[in-house]
Amino acid sequence: MTDADPGLFGPETVTWQLHSDPVMWIAGVRALYLQALHPRAVRGVMQNSDFRREAWGRLMRTASFVGTTTYGTGEAAERAGARVRKIHRMLTATDPDTGERYGVDEPALLMWVHCAEIDSYLQVARRSGLRLTDAEADRYVAEHRVSARLVGLDSDAVPANRAEMAEYFEKVRPDLAAGPEAREVDDFLLRPPTHPLLVPAREVLWRRVAHLAYASLPPYAHELYGRPAPAPATVTRQLRLAGLLLRRIPARVRWQLPPKHILRAMARLGPDARPAPYKLGR
Repeated sequence: MTDADPGLFGPETVTWQLHSDPVMWIAGVRALYLQALHPRAVRGVMQNSDFRREAWGRLMRTASFVGTTTYGTGEAAERAGARVRKIHRMLTATDPDTGERYGVDEPALLMWVHCAEIDSYLQVARRSGLRLTDAEADRYVAEHRVSARLVGLDSDAVPANRAEMAEYFEKVRPDLAAGPEAREVDDFLLRPPTHPLLVPAREVLWRRVAHLAYASLPPYAHELYGRPAPAPATVTRQLRLAGLLLRRIPARVRWQLPPKHILRAMARLGPDARPAPYKLGR
């Protein structure tokens, strides 16, 4: 036993197990595709950064935030949340059609980013073969009312299960569109700037990840983007194969990548804190 701080989630949560899975990278790209379909939300990103130059940095910062809030101490998670809230408070965007200037920390925009992210993590994990019961999937959604609070949302207003999440997406769909900013995100994800020597690797590896992430989106997202995708059953088979291949990479090898959130959590809490899919369903 240890008295060390387990953080906001801890080894007994669904989040602790799910976020250690390597398909999270595919899920993260799916989240970017989905988030870009909310014009007000994606405008806040585009008007406050050079997206093409900073996209990789944004992706890595998001991954670090998720790693810190999942596996870090409670204090580290709260600090990470405070940094995000401070940055959001300083940023605004302008609607080019109406001239309206608005803050990127509007609750409706934070809610969209949160739900698109959590839905993407859950959908990709389950379809790729991670065995989660419906009850565990609901627990995962409920657990992330905590992470929603960190970015500035009222946790009581955030979906607490899959049914509430589905209701939320149904409600927000009329606000979605594939505007010019979404097209720019789509173009970047298909053809990210790459050193000439790495172009072959981009074509072989990255484009497969991007295509699979796009294919895993809900049908209405494909309709908005205007690009077809394989049948859902085909996409699920592809995700299961990707999951099978990625999970063959030894966890200790994957976890060595900086900043080593999982290894640091295990050093703090002991070897029993090791995330493992088999611990789900206990």
